[in-house]
Amino acid sequence: MTTVTTVESQGKVVRIGVLGCGNVGAALIGLIEQQSAGIEARTGVRLEVVRVAVRNLSRERDITLADGLLTRDAHAVVSSPDVDLVVEVIGGIEPARELITTALSLGKPVVTANKELLANVGVELFATADSAGVDLLFEAAVAGGIPVIRALRESLRGEPVSRVMGIINGTTNYILTKMTEEGADYGVALAEAQHLGFAERDPTADVEGFDAGAKAAIIASIAFGAKVVAGDVYHEGISRVTAADIAVAKRLGYVIKLLGIAERDAESGDVAVRVHPAMVPVHHPLASVRESYNAVFVEGGAVGSLMFYGRGAGGGPTASAVLGDVIDAAVNLAKGTHGTIGTFAKASIRPIDETSAEYLLSLEVADRPGVLHAVTGVFARNGVSIRAAEQEGIGADARLVFITHDARESAVQATVRELRELDVVSRVGGLLRVIGS
Repeated sequence: MTTVTTVESQGKVVRIGVLGCGNVGAALIGLIEQQSAGIEARTGVRLEVVRVAVRNLSRERDITLADGLLTRDAHAVVSSPDVDLVVEVIGGIEPARELITTALSLGKPVVTANKELLANVGVELFATADSAGVDLLFEAAVAGGIPVIRALRESLRGEPVSRVMGIINGTTNYILTKMTEEGADYGVALAEAQHLGFAERDPTADVEGFDAGAKAAIIASIAFGAKVVAGDVYHEGISRVTAADIAVAKRLGYVIKLLGIAERDAESGDVAVRVHPAMVPVHHPLASVRESYNAVFVEGGAVGSLMFYGRGAGGGPTASAVLGDVIDAAVNLAKGTHGTIGTFAKASIRPIDETSAEYLLSLEVADRPGVLHAVTGVFARNGVSIRAAEQEGIGADARLVFITHDARESAVQATVRELRELDVVSRVGGLLRVIGS
């Protein structure tokens, strides 16, 4: 149990108001207490938590706070003249947006881990921060403790980034790891993830791709300087991935991962952002990312390929990312300066039907002469070329597995619709996109 107290200091004191004291908020406060002396020695700035807003004053917490720090009035924390910098870790869009806007308008830098907020109204808040001349920092909103946002904002600012793709949801990666390595069915793997605390009681946001979609929108905005919101992101989850899909992928030299992918076309400038399960070649770096770990793969014109890897969630890693932002914002505040994220251009969003990829499609069909000809004829009529095919018996029927050459999404979907109408096809299995090596 960590106890937070106030300490006299000779350095520049930056007084912090924290909105929220759940796993991340409590871990952050503990880190500040533990590391404040070292931070002051390196930066000349003393961090001091002076107010903490919570919904429930009586709730048990993993941290003991000094008398007078806790309050239920978040607006009072934001507007208090005794608070210099605000940390928002309550989540959701409202009242977070109002609170952050108020803080920025009062000239107070803000650090947030709120992916939902930034994926929907981030551009608006960035403009408010720039107008006020203060920082709005958000490293922890994407991939927990992995410093991918800072890399995109700073180190790669001059890099013509063409694609950012990654495993940005630890819950789904844990589930798929269990299905791949232990042969577990989706439902069993999900139940285990819930038992261990990786998945919520209602796992919809994770397993249907909404969480990863919000993160992908933020990544695309920063990587491409484009206005991308959560509603621009196409998403599919993993709930329809079966043990049979996993087995086929393994046999063909692939691993199935839920990927967030943001791409920009060099010629048109169009931006495509999507989340979906994908077949990843076993030799690709993302294939080796297991359990609840995250990894983000950045591709640029000059730098080539970079990968960022680490824990993408949890109180400790997320709090570490928040603290890094707090230190940057506090130092800038002490110097009377701030960083800017720049302006965002209106993005031309390419719909999923206009994207292209290789695809894997499995079918259960009647095992009799002429079936293969009928099936491949559907592919041909829709202009989808087959790169590889295999057949295996399943009782009296057969399973056909196809991998296409690069094909347009709309053509592949038309193929699937027509295949479902064939009387020789009893089941159309999962449609999985294949990423290149």
